[in-house]
Formats: sequence, C-alpha cells, structure tokens
Amino acid sequence: MLLDIDNFILLCFGFFVVATLYSSVGFGGGSSYLALLALFLTEFYTIRSIALLCNLVVVSGSCFLYYKKGLFEIKKFLPFVLTSIPLSFLGASFRLKEHVFFVILGITLIVSSVALVVQTLKKRGQSEPYKEYPVFVNYLLGGAIGFLAGLVGIGGGIFLAPVLNHLRWEKSLTIAALTSFFILVNSISGLAGLVVNDTFQVPVLYALGLMFVVLLGGQLGARITLRKLSGNGIKRLTALLVFSVGIRVLLVNGFQINF
Repeated sequence: MLLDIDNFILLCFGFFVVATLYSSVGFGGGSSYLALLALFLTEFYTIRSIALLCNLVVVSGSCFLYYKKGLFEIKKFLPFVLTSIPLSFLGASFRLKEHVFFVILGITLIVSSVALVVQTLKKRGQSEPYKEYPVFVNYLLGGAIGFLAGLVGIGGGIFLAPVLNHLRWEKSLTIAALTSFFILVNSISGLAGLVVNDTFQVPVLYALGLMFVVLLGGQLGARITLRKLSGNGIKRLTALLVFSVGIRVLLVNGFQINF
C-alpha cells in the first residue's frame, strides 16, 4: 500500500466523515471504508483487513456508550451473534477472485444504500407495536447476515438494522445497540478468518492513522445518536455516497468498464 501524503490525508478525511455518519445511525462504516479503499487500492485482502479493523474501532466505542446508557439487552442479542460468529468466520475464509470480490462488494453497496433509504421512509410520528418473533428467526437472520458480512468484509449491521426496523423488532435505539454489538463480533470473527487463512494484510502505519481518525469520528457520531438527533438526513446523504461509489466499484473494479 503506497500512497502519497495528499492521497492519505484525503483518505483519512473520508474515513472520518464515514465514521461520523455511520456511527450516528448505529453502524461501523465498513461498506464505505471498502468503497473508499477500492478507489486507491487493488489488493483486496488489504482492503478487507483495514475495513474490518476500522469497523472494530468504531463499534467498540459505540458499544461502550450504549452499555453506559443501559441499552444492552444481552439475552435478546445472543441469538443473532451465536450464529453470526461461525458463519462470518466461514465467509471470511473464502478466497475470492479479485473481480468476483468487487462485483459482490459493488452489489452489496448498492443494496445497502437502498436499504438505508427505505429505513427513512417511515412517517414521523407513526407508532406501531413491536412484534414478537420466534427465537429461530433471530438465529437465521444472524447467521445469514453474518456469512455475507464475512464474505464481503464488513460487520453486517447495514443489513441487519433495516431488516429489524422493517420487522418492528424493537425501538430504534435498542436496534442501534444490537447493530453495534453485531458488527463488533462479526468484525472480530472476520479478522480471525483472514488471519487463519493467511490473508490478513495490513500496512501498520497507514492502518494506525486510519484507525485513529475513525475512533474520533465514531465517538462523535455515537454521541449524536444518544442525544436523539434525527438521523434520516444523515442516512440519506450516506446512502447517496454509498450508492455512487457502489456503482463505480461494480462497473470499474468488477466489470472492468472504464469511462
């Protein structure tokens, strides 16, 4: 990973913005870290490794803040993470060809952006009762999203949160807390999968710099959430960023279509 200082500063700024935006809605930012890194790099194991490390930093701080606020309901969270951990590890163990990885990444980013927009469409003031689901539904959701998260190299929260909000699983702050915890365990599992398969590749100095800026952004964003500021505008702006970069990654990096 060889970047000149100007590009590295630009990348740090992008990571800070992404960490702030995503953590403010309960996410780690992994999908956009992947997208930004793909603009500068082609070594996709390096891309996946750095994205997972930055995810881990952001959601660790968020989990701590949610825990202090009493929003952690471990009994409700466990079914999701018990199946996601092994399947995230399995997904991260797959040795994908480079173009296949970028195709999956591009599609993932596009779907993620649409999911974020859908999450904002609920009318303000609309109140619906939460629904009770059989426990096996939580296990299935956790496992499926965990596998996809490990395969692509993200924590998976960007898929989990819209699904749970659509299902009216719990109040939004509880879902945000679960999402952060889900991303945390999947990021650890995904990193373990990379290490075991000798595909964990991290340029230390660059990674430390990026981890520091996402720590700052993540703490800022999590505090925005806990002060109950509206996240819909942030979600829509983030969706626009993710969608535009997802299209580029899919066409240019995945299908090798140059404009």
